[in-house]
Amino acid sequence: MAKNSAPAPNDAPSEGTVLNGEPAGKGRATPTRAEQEAARKRPLVPDTKEAKARAKADLAAQRDKARIGMANGDPRYLPARDQGAQRKFVRDWVDAGWHLGEIVMPAMVLVILATFVNIPALQFYAFVGLWIFIIFVIGDMVLTSILVKRAVKKKFGADKLEKGLGWYAAMRTVQMRFLRLPKPQVKRGQKPA
Repeated sequence: MAKNSAPAPNDAPSEGTVLNGEPAGKGRATPTRAEQEAARKRPLVPDTKEAKARAKADLAAQRDKARIGMANGDPRYLPARDQGAQRKFVRDWVDAGWHLGEIVMPAMVLVILATFVNIPALQFYAFVGLWIFIIFVIGDMVLTSILVKRAVKKKFGADKLEKGLGWYAAMRTVQMRFLRLPKPQVKRGQKPA
């Protein structure tokens, strides 16, 4: 009785032949399914200490680059609220002047220190003085908002005025100059370009 196997194709090499210096057979046993699955398994994210440290260092370098770029006013690193020629003009316009809002935080610290002194009259007048000062700061913010809108209309045209420029300028006046981001690009008294 003959075996019931398919005949070998005419162009297939037989088991003992050598092609290109290598034996035609595979020369090893077929791996089991468990061995094949084990060979395919690998972690989706490498969890080696070196890979984690390298990724952490890369992320820190990118953050530093973005922080420095933002501080310098580089448009590539600015958030959406700070982008655009009109926003840059408003920042420069605010940074060129003096504003009462810059000294709100130091004034509040002084009032807090005054509360530690056990003189009720001093505490009372410190709070009253702070509230009067805050009213002047709000007035300065409103005035700055109006003046900056006029300056932007004069420079860029009334029909191209972006929304929120007055509020943007007012909020920048309340920040102390050395804490502003992006950092001031003009000196005090220098007219913005």
